[in-house]
Amino acid sequence: MIHTDTLTRRLYAADASMYEELPDAVAFPQNAEDIRALVRAAYLKGTSITARGAGTSLAGQATGGGVVMDVSRYMNKILQAEPQRKRVRVEPGVIRDSLNRELQEHGLFFGPDTSTTNRCMIGGMIGNNSAGSFSIKYGTTRDHTQEIEAVLSDGSMVTFGPLSRIELDEKLRLDTLEGYIYRGMIRIIQKNRQKILDNFPHPEIIRRNTGYALDRLCMMQPFVADGPPFNLAVLLCGSEGTLAMTTAATLTLADIPTNKLLLIPQFRSLNEAMEATVRAVKYEPAAVELVDDIILNATKGNREQARNRFFLEEDPSCILIIQFEGNSEEELREQARSLEEDLKKSKLGYSYPLVEEPELMERVWDLRKAGLGLLMGLGKDSRSPTFCEDTAVRVKDLPEYVKDFRELLARHESSCVFYAHASVGELHLRPVIDITTDMGLQKMKVMAEEIAELVRSYRGSLSGEHGDGRARAPYIEKVLGPEMMPLIRQVKELWDPHYLFNPGKIVKPEAIDKDLRFSPDYVPSESITVFKWRKEGSFADALELCNGAGVCRKRSESGGTMCPSYMATLDEKDSTRGRANIFRQVFTGTEPEAFSSEDLNEALDLCLSCKACKSECPANVDMARMKAEFQHGRQEQEGKSVRTRFFSETAMLYRLASRFPALSNTFLRSPAVKALLEEFVGISSKRQLPEFAKQTFEEWWKSRIPENPGAEPVVLFVDLFTNYHEPQIGKAAVRILEKGGYNVRIGEGMQSGRIQISRGVLKEAQQIAHDMINEYAVYASRGIPVIGIEPSEILTFRDEYLDLCEDEYLDRAGMLAHSSYTLEEFLENALNRFNPRNSGNKGPVILHGHCHMKALKGNEPAIKVLNHFGYQVQELDAGCCGMAGSFGYEKEHYDLSMKIGSQRLFPAVKEKSDADICASGFSCRHQISDGIQRKGSHIAELILRAL
Repeated sequence: MIHTDTLTRRLYAADASMYEELPDAVAFPQNAEDIRALVRAAYLKGTSITARGAGTSLAGQATGGGVVMDVSRYMNKILQAEPQRKRVRVEPGVIRDSLNRELQEHGLFFGPDTSTTNRCMIGGMIGNNSAGSFSIKYGTTRDHTQEIEAVLSDGSMVTFGPLSRIELDEKLRLDTLEGYIYRGMIRIIQKNRQKILDNFPHPEIIRRNTGYALDRLCMMQPFVADGPPFNLAVLLCGSEGTLAMTTAATLTLADIPTNKLLLIPQFRSLNEAMEATVRAVKYEPAAVELVDDIILNATKGNREQARNRFFLEEDPSCILIIQFEGNSEEELREQARSLEEDLKKSKLGYSYPLVEEPELMERVWDLRKAGLGLLMGLGKDSRSPTFCEDTAVRVKDLPEYVKDFRELLARHESSCVFYAHASVGELHLRPVIDITTDMGLQKMKVMAEEIAELVRSYRGSLSGEHGDGRARAPYIEKVLGPEMMPLIRQVKELWDPHYLFNPGKIVKPEAIDKDLRFSPDYVPSESITVFKWRKEGSFADALELCNGAGVCRKRSESGGTMCPSYMATLDEKDSTRGRANIFRQVFTGTEPEAFSSEDLNEALDLCLSCKACKSECPANVDMARMKAEFQHGRQEQEGKSVRTRFFSETAMLYRLASRFPALSNTFLRSPAVKALLEEFVGISSKRQLPEFAKQTFEEWWKSRIPENPGAEPVVLFVDLFTNYHEPQIGKAAVRILEKGGYNVRIGEGMQSGRIQISRGVLKEAQQIAHDMINEYAVYASRGIPVIGIEPSEILTFRDEYLDLCEDEYLDRAGMLAHSSYTLEEFLENALNRFNPRNSGNKGPVILHGHCHMKALKGNEPAIKVLNHFGYQVQELDAGCCGMAGSFGYEKEHYDLSMKIGSQRLFPAVKEKSDADICASGFSCRHQISDGIQRKGSHIAELILRAL
């Protein structure tokens, strides 16, 4: 249960905040009894416990120097659903979206909706009192938490819930820590009720989470006769794991609204949007979310989010995403129309698109939810540390508050992003400050003081939902006043007199600038690399890209591809974030471990190099490239393994094997040979190895006379796999292009360097890249398209070459990248040349896109082309197939490879037994064949059939 190895401790040193603190150990409790044992052990050893779920907290409350307790791995069960009572009992590691998927069949859901709902957990939501976009309608987590089962600091198990007067009296008489807590809390409120109500944030502010929620207890029985029953679960919500360790919670649920629509007014200025917000909330929306131009501009450079910009007109300074919910479509439209007319009359905004289709509304919200990650990935020149991003004021104060905040920014010569929950007066404000300089660090500290004073002047809340943590706890006294701090300390010491639970958060905090991940003491990497890291600026800059937002921790059922190994193992080391954290830690500092690091080598072992992180990660971390760089550096120190030599010298081995294809195939099917390959090369004997064709594509090409001489030329890049294993696909591509009236030429080079890159053999890959640039850029310079069959191979021209080549090749590499196409991309722009035979329905096709294609372009070209040729296409959201080139052939990776395929891809393909399978990736087709014994077709084969 307790792990003290350096890899695990490093993985849990950071969260999504600006802090990094190496814990002494990490625990993975499986149940409440494990947590009790952990608490007792911590008491005896005098160490602390920091509870953690997904680690997406922004104020540093999920970092700590004692034991970090991760509940996500095992304590993730829905314990009891009671639809008729509209409530559910869950363990703290249950993911919010996973919970709502289970509740959907009952027409119910858990209302708080943070931007991290596909990975954030109920325990973390309780700790932070999370709220999200719909808090104007559904409130905060506190409003939906009926009971909390918890372990107290003496190891006792207690359930906190609503109590009648008789039940409360019974609790007060208990001769236990629980009774001591009840007596102390009642005494604190009785003595200080009016003082608390006078000093805490204004009660009109829905999202007020500064300090402990004493003001909420003041409004309960027995202090207010007709108030709600006394319930200390309300206090635990927002307590950031400083008072007790949650083992389970009972939540209340809401009905899923029947109808929804979005009105998205767009503005020339932030001031307009703030004035519009004040008007909008009068129309009883379910959400009013602000997104400013900094985030909107960041979506342009993110392939995943660029497609979600469909509703934008021109380049607005900011937009409001306003959702209306209810049972009547007409009533919702009337609400939206009335608000639109109000805004027009008030000259607020210039465009007011209405979005009603569920799929399109989901895309709008995807863009909004990507905001935080996009911000955190803008690079070192746009660093915006999370020290003041969570303030909240009354909605009617928002225009003036924003004006004052902008004046504060101007005084400090800083800029800021403004976005998020305008409907409840909470904006996420992220000033740009470079805290790796002494001047920047000092600026942050001064601004933190001034912002706290500004919040106090509006009787606002320093934290609306992200918590006080390490970042805001030093300023609680400034916001609530000096009289409140003794009360807050009393609360902490009633519950946790020995400061076992998450010390330094809320009470007795360290200075804001202690344990910073980036500070003036930060020493960036100076490692020499083969890749040039041109887009990022340097390898050191690439190491700093990951911001900890944890999008890579989403589960398989949430969709997308990133990160396939994490989806299968649920181990932090197998997430992109985990690997990126280890990368940064071992490559930076005064004495970096760099390429000799065993921790990083282990963390990278299950990376499939699928490149999904390059598009799905908001910061566009390219872990595949980072892994290749590490493998190269390690091989430079230790030499290449037999396995690496075997795979990276595929071209030579294929030439030898193809001379006697029948003999080679018999040889490779032999159990004895497969056993030898498993023993000496590491290829799993469970795999069916691809067979060599009787005639290679190259032999076929040399034996025929090309058609259409003198016509518009195109060059077909035929890769090794097509040439030696599946020449029929190359033949199909040639025939399709010739039917389109093209004069097809074939390049001589058949290696892109993809194989070598995936094995970290980067010097050889670079030489191949230079050779291919020399050959194929000649065509590109004459405007001749270069078309590839295997997506990962041709996309290497577009992606890695631009970063792998030396400077003297860069112009030609850019020309080649601009002229390189997958077959489906090229055909998408040439469909007018083709008339499908017997045009009409050719039958259903399920499309599984190659990971690299999805990451760099998407499946849209394939869908458009297949539709044109008469197929009824269904795109599968099935993630990575799990093969990933040589990864799935390796004996130690075989089981994981099949587990990844079994999560979504295999079931989806089995379900569509009557449909053709379109999978343009060589690895994908062979994984489907090995996994469920069905044959997949390359898109070229399906198109030729239609022609």
